Amino acid sequence: MSSRRSRSSRQSGVSRISDDQIIDLVSKLQQLIPEIRSSRSSKVCASKVLQETCSYIRSLHQEVDDLSDRLSELLASTDLNSAQAAIIRSLFME
Repeated sequence: MSSRRSRSSRQSGVSRISDDQIIDLVSKLQQLIPEIRSSRSSKVCASKVLQETCSYIRSLHQEVDDLSDRLSELLASTDLNSAQAAIIRSLFME
């Protein structure tokens, strides 16, 4: 059965990722996630890295939502012809 599965993967153009590649990617994730990067132990299991990555991404999404809400409130309370509004608009155009 596994030979049939690998044959069908090759036929459909899907390439398999090696264990070494997975280890390398998990290591790179570990370096990017502040919660893990700051931990004392350098050895963290892959599942913990993936859980923390998911948690970190959720927190970033929440931060983006919060900043978007704050920006909406700021724009609503600002005279659209003011210098502040012009600065905010220019920031979005970059």
